[in-house]
Amino acid sequence: MDPILFFDLKTQAKRLRAGIEKRLHAVLDHGAYINGPEVAELERTLERLTGAPHALAVASGTDSLVIAMMGEDLGPGDAVFIPTFTYNATCNAVLMTGATPVFVDVDPATFNINVEHLAHQVEAVAKAGKLKPRMVVPVDLYGLPADYARIEAIAARHGMTILADAAQSLGGAQKGKSVGNLCAMTATSFYPSKTLGAYGDGGAMFTNDPARLSRWASIRWHGTDDARKESVMVGLNGRLDSMQCAVLLEKLTVFTEEIATRRRIADAYRAGLGNAVTLQHVPEGSESAWGLFTITVENRDRFQAELAEKKVPTAIYYQKPLHRHRAFAPFAPREGELKHAESLSGRIVSLPFHPYLSEAQIAHICDAVRKAA
Repeated sequence: MDPILFFDLKTQAKRLRAGIEKRLHAVLDHGAYINGPEVAELERTLERLTGAPHALAVASGTDSLVIAMMGEDLGPGDAVFIPTFTYNATCNAVLMTGATPVFVDVDPATFNINVEHLAHQVEAVAKAGKLKPRMVVPVDLYGLPADYARIEAIAARHGMTILADAAQSLGGAQKGKSVGNLCAMTATSFYPSKTLGAYGDGGAMFTNDPARLSRWASIRWHGTDDARKESVMVGLNGRLDSMQCAVLLEKLTVFTEEIATRRRIADAYRAGLGNAVTLQHVPEGSESAWGLFTITVENRDRFQAELAEKKVPTAIYYQKPLHRHRAFAPFAPREGELKHAESLSGRIVSLPFHPYLSEAQIAHICDAVRKAA
């Protein structure tokens, strides 16, 4: 059996290398390294993939969040509600606009934003009157779409917008609609280990609103007008270069197949692990993209050590909730208010997961987990 890799980018690269090199040579031939034809081609391909009316390629997943927030004119005095159990980019994006992050606990079964606690936090902020509730940023943790129908009801009551952070969930779906087309705004990442990964940083944004798309396109290009001669709003350099778009276009030729393989492997894991560990709950009507396969265990250090002895790598996403980070401590609520996130951070562990795991590797991993649990 070949060594088990937590992420395997090399096997995919070997499989796609000839096609990727052909596309990169085309970029070298036309020489439009910024805003080459590959950019628009990628955007149209992403629209077809997701069913979203509009897609915009940007330089990173973080840029996709920041640009979307800038496009809504967020700033001081605005409250943005985010789950505390996620990657720090979600919170950093809020702070970069000058708005205030309000941390929300997560659901202990799905690991996604806790809708009941979200409603509580929004009501509390509105009642206090110091901040204006403006936006909710659900995160589709580990690839599972958040509960957008219930979140939409809360947002509508308070006149807030929803920005889906789909950094881990491109390829997922909910009630027959694809991630990217589940709410008015979606941001995703093309970090190399994502379900669709570039060979460097990259990201994309999706919307059903052409006016919103126009604002994003301007912000992406330093806030300039269509002729790029005058700054009409504050912007940044958020462009995704032609080379990365070329890589992504070739990877998209196998993306649907790889998502199907991810689901098959996830099913094999879930069957093979049985009741040995606690699995992430996938609600009826939702399809995870399985960006990560994550379980919870009670004695994580011992568990990881035993798996390491059997050559099974593991990782922790995430070591601590955001409100425990030093940079975000000023926004932390009172002790004990985010109890589910606190608990998960001490028990969560992710197993090797990528479309190129063999049947033998899957069986070995399941056996090792059952014995270590």
